[in-house]
Amino acid sequence: MSSVPSPFARFERKPAFRLYFYKMRSSDLDEVLKLENDLYPFPWTRGNFLDSIASGYETWILRDSNGVLNGYFLLMLSVDDAHLLNITVKRELQGQGLGLVLLDKARAIAQERKLGAILLEVRPSNARAEKIYRRYGFTQIGIRKAYYPAPNNTREDAIVMKLPL
Repeated sequence: MSSVPSPFARFERKPAFRLYFYKMRSSDLDEVLKLENDLYPFPWTRGNFLDSIASGYETWILRDSNGVLNGYFLLMLSVDDAHLLNITVKRELQGQGLGLVLLDKARAIAQERKLGAILLEVRPSNARAEKIYRRYGFTQIGIRKAYYPAPNNTREDAIVMKLPL
């Protein structure tokens, strides 16, 4: 892994508790789905998570020293790059640097596999996430029209972003 410091080094607040990564398993999904459903108006389904686990994607959960689920991410690896499919931090822990911890782990996995970049999509309405990604080093490379479901049977575009590794 690269010894390049996080671009957030001067901004981040280190969590005041120990954190542990574990591979996501189907037995984690009740907790994962509770968090997913709490945060998103159009959450992933159990099937989405099971398919990702069964497909061999990099599916990781982040727990504290008490075993409490703090967040998770799912990363699909391809020949040249990685695609960050989902990244989530528990609502009451947002703003404490856990998203950066998750991004650092995803980046480390992609770098270990010698991939050239990480790609992701983000809703334009999720300005907070977009700002975090930009500060982390992601840049916009495109738009996917009508990518996300939205209220009232409408669709929302996705901003496609890339982090070169």
